[in-house]
Amino acid sequence: MPKVLIADELSPRAVEILTARGIEADVATGLGAAELQRRLPGYEGLAVRSATKVTAELLDAAGDLKVIGRAGIGVDNIDVAAATERGIVVMNTPYGNSITAAEHTIAMMFALARQIPMADRSTQAGKWEKSRFLGVELFGKTLGVIGCGNIGAIVAGRALGLEMKVIAYDPFLSPERARGIGVEKVELNELFARADFITLHTPLNDATRNLIDAAAIARMKRGVRIINCARGGLVVEADLAAALDSGQVAGAAFDVFVEEPARDNALFGHANFIATPHLGAATAEAQENVALQIAEQMADFLLTGAVSNAVNMPSLTAEEAARLRPYITLAEQLGSFAGQLTETGIRAVAIEYEGDLAQVNQKPLTATALAGLLSPQLAAVNPVNVQLLCTKRGIRVAETQRSGQGDYQNLIRVTVTTERRQRSIAGTVFAGNRLRLVEIEGIPLEAELGRHMLFVRNYDKPGFIGALGHTLGAAQINIATFHLGRTAAGEDAIALVEVDQPLSAELIDTVRRLPNVIQAKAMRF
Repeated sequence: MPKVLIADELSPRAVEILTARGIEADVATGLGAAELQRRLPGYEGLAVRSATKVTAELLDAAGDLKVIGRAGIGVDNIDVAAATERGIVVMNTPYGNSITAAEHTIAMMFALARQIPMADRSTQAGKWEKSRFLGVELFGKTLGVIGCGNIGAIVAGRALGLEMKVIAYDPFLSPERARGIGVEKVELNELFARADFITLHTPLNDATRNLIDAAAIARMKRGVRIINCARGGLVVEADLAAALDSGQVAGAAFDVFVEEPARDNALFGHANFIATPHLGAATAEAQENVALQIAEQMADFLLTGAVSNAVNMPSLTAEEAARLRPYITLAEQLGSFAGQLTETGIRAVAIEYEGDLAQVNQKPLTATALAGLLSPQLAAVNPVNVQLLCTKRGIRVAETQRSGQGDYQNLIRVTVTTERRQRSIAGTVFAGNRLRLVEIEGIPLEAELGRHMLFVRNYDKPGFIGALGHTLGAAQINIATFHLGRTAAGEDAIALVEVDQPLSAELIDTVRRLPNVIQAKAMRF
């Protein structure tokens, strides 16, 4: 039974979901790093929110961990690179709290426009400073949305309902999508120059860190108002404090900070600054949604292999996982076959999908084939970290699709270019789940792989098959199946033999010394 450790406060219903689906769920919140490190061995899943810091050191102790589930959007409390290197899937819940986060942004914009927190404090202090708190209308103002993904698009929709003009900067926003949600797509400098209010909805990464600094603020309208309910670190806080002092920025409202909990900050105490303690997802509905969503996602992954909302590998629905399972097995076998034959450095891998497979989600197939290819050389490789390993090793990966019907209804071909040569392996699935190799190094043959296999390349000369059979028999090796293929009579040939037990290195050396043998290799699947 898979085990999941819940390390941060989640709705009790998350435990109910995991338990109902046959997963053992333990709750241990508020643990220090050392205690959590001690507890993690034996758990295949770890569920967290923002409090637990999932570091490389923590992951070093989590040898059984397969998936980390973040109940929320941001994963900056998780060392995603370290998880990826260790082959651990990192999932988040990008949609469970979208409405809540967008509503908090709109609330902050209203509070900023009408100075509501400041007026509240003044009034409750016994003052009646009606003339001091002169606000601005949102009607007719231009809202600049930086990052127009799920939450940004919801904010834009709400702002359009307030009859604001909405412009958006997002490199991934297509013109068609922009038109569909009613916003004008602009470049970042144009957004700075035109916006009366600016709201941020991007992740924190190397491209977005310190996105708004003194230079960016100088390009904005004087009197702009800035809202950040996304991530701390998108704005240089000291630069914003200086701009509030100078009046370049009329006001700012932040829900997130570089250091959290934020006990002391350059922005605190400014008359035109509003702060909330990371409340963007803090509604009963959102907390329930993200807890239920992450529980379902982790259960799907651990029980069926389905991958949803992963930040470090392609998504794969439960339906796709079931439908692709035989093809995933085939891809792994083809990759492993090529990898076991490869004895020099790999420079490039080309994977071709033909027939029906040209129309499916090929990313998990490619990742599995690459993992199979590298597994004979690397101990800790799997579909999660294999793309990273290929990049680090300078291995070029290419995918091609051919939807036209060929000799087979579906076909995967893996072609590996090494320092010395190029070889290809092809296979197909028929009758639902029957796997067959149909081509090895350009030579056609049909073979089913067993646990123990002997691969032999040889010249097609009389007496070879008898000599090989005699050698195996003399070593008390029982032959299960024997498959042959050749380019032409008397030329290159292949023998692929399934046997009932492992083959010793001494026996393989004996096979290599047989007349007309070019290569002999023991293989395991």
